[in-house]
Amino acid sequence: MPAAQLLIGPLLRRVVGTRATVWVETTAPAVVTVRTAGGATGTAPTFSAYDHHYALVVVDGLAPDSATTYQVLVDDEVVWPLPDSRFPPSVIRTRAADDRDQPVRLLFGSCRETTQHATTRRLPPDALDAYTRRVLADPDPAALPDLLVLLGDQVYADETSPTMKRLLRRRRRRPAGAPSDQVVSFDEYTKLYLESWSDPEIRWLFSTVPSVMIFDDHEIIDDWNTSASWRAEMREQPWWAERIGSGLASYWVYQHLGNLAPDEIAADPVFAKVSAAEDATGVLREFGQRVDTEADLTHDTEPSRSSAADHGARSAHSVDTRGYQFSYALDLGRTRLVMLDTRCNRVLVPGRRAMLPPGEWSWFVDRAHGSYDHLVVGSSLPWLLPPGIHHVEAWNEKLADSRRPWVAGLAERLRRALDLEHWGAFRRSFDALAALFARIGSGTAGTPDDRKGAGPAYPPPASISVLSGDVHHSYAARVRFADPAVRTPVHQLTCSPIHNQVPAGIRPLMRLSWARGPAGATRALARTAGVRRSAVKWRKLSGPYFGNAVATLTHAGRAAEVMIEGTTSDGHLRPVARHRLTPEPPG
Repeated sequence: MPAAQLLIGPLLRRVVGTRATVWVETTAPAVVTVRTAGGATGTAPTFSAYDHHYALVVVDGLAPDSATTYQVLVDDEVVWPLPDSRFPPSVIRTRAADDRDQPVRLLFGSCRETTQHATTRRLPPDALDAYTRRVLADPDPAALPDLLVLLGDQVYADETSPTMKRLLRRRRRRPAGAPSDQVVSFDEYTKLYLESWSDPEIRWLFSTVPSVMIFDDHEIIDDWNTSASWRAEMREQPWWAERIGSGLASYWVYQHLGNLAPDEIAADPVFAKVSAAEDATGVLREFGQRVDTEADLTHDTEPSRSSAADHGARSAHSVDTRGYQFSYALDLGRTRLVMLDTRCNRVLVPGRRAMLPPGEWSWFVDRAHGSYDHLVVGSSLPWLLPPGIHHVEAWNEKLADSRRPWVAGLAERLRRALDLEHWGAFRRSFDALAALFARIGSGTAGTPDDRKGAGPAYPPPASISVLSGDVHHSYAARVRFADPAVRTPVHQLTCSPIHNQVPAGIRPLMRLSWARGPAGATRALARTAGVRRSAVKWRKLSGPYFGNAVATLTHAGRAAEVMIEGTTSDGHLRPVARHRLTPEPPG
């Protein structure tokens, strides 16, 4: 048997205190070692599934407030850095032991098609490639972001490159009726990640900048979990069971596993099973199928009805039906990031739709309360859309809940045809998030889940930011609350795409949707369906920008600033928006 080699990676995922996690995929079973120049090391055997081999190595003993180069060894053979590499050595950078006064920089964006799509479509230059080239021109570890936050559509299972299409055509054994140009099996998903993450610039960036991720729809299929009828129709497809199971299992391996902190890895029940199994194929197959099945528990309307009288506005989030959770939270200095899964476990019952199931919503609210300077909520789907579109989504949801079957049916068809499935189309969750931000931003005492009784009160944070992608254009918006007690500035910061584009014909509609006249007209339309006025209003600070882009959110003390940078035709970055989010400038 040939010696194992490095196939994908290394991906530097989490750096927590003096420990870090490094993810790799190898060509055969092996023992993987990460060895730093400072003497810190970590070793882990690979686990195997579907004839693929992975390791998540915990490196321990790093020095605080340092930047140290590292090597990756597979069965004691150095496989990283690559021989004759044109890139500088990869580094692991730690923060100070007491990092409360240390600035935090989050680089974020979403929607990155592989650069091979440029062979058939003229896409603007990849913004993440452009960012990496700029870093390589002056590779100062101190200037690197603390975290790369990828907000969905890291791979496209339903919009494949010419290379993937050729591979799929050569495959003989595929489920009956499976789309010829879309991935279905776990092995096909592995080819997507290999194609996307083998980009040399991206590979180096991932090896040097810690990253966290969350999926959106294209990791599975466009408009994933738009509505209950959508789920029912997809389940009738003979290839869907394999597609959803493989998509969720591969997401856990390639993306979610690295989101876990070192202490969380050992506690993860799926990791314990795959680590103990000689062949974890069955474990991951069962996991993917089970997670999708667990989502059906959120469709039980009876518990929601019984709780409505007890908890009023909490009726959409009242009963713990949580299964495996892809949402997670982490702290960097005085910044708290809570990343939400707004796709997999949606409540899709008409009249009781919610972005998160009850137990996961309670978990989120608990994490959102605390002592910190800045709260960042990651949501692949923007909380705040252009107002003209938001009111259409709210209007459509109201009609889809109609007791008249023909009205509900027409509204459902429109919902799916126009992709009306953002927070505005889940009005209970939209309002609940606004109420949560108002409570946090005013320092109001009370238990996090809105039950009766007084709980601890925390001082209002300096800023609240919602980071999003999905919509293939970038913008910044500021929220205005009716309650003057809300002192914390709240912003929607949307950066999308990293490498994709929105059709030119849709761009005028996006621009018009921010204008007062069209927004007023769609608000009047929503009122005709009985949609009540929202507790928040918002105004655009900049955008929409339709090019490829990445954004940087900077926190320094109690100051916050965001900068969105777009690509030029020659593959460089230029600022397209920059906003101070708090009264005082950072730094």
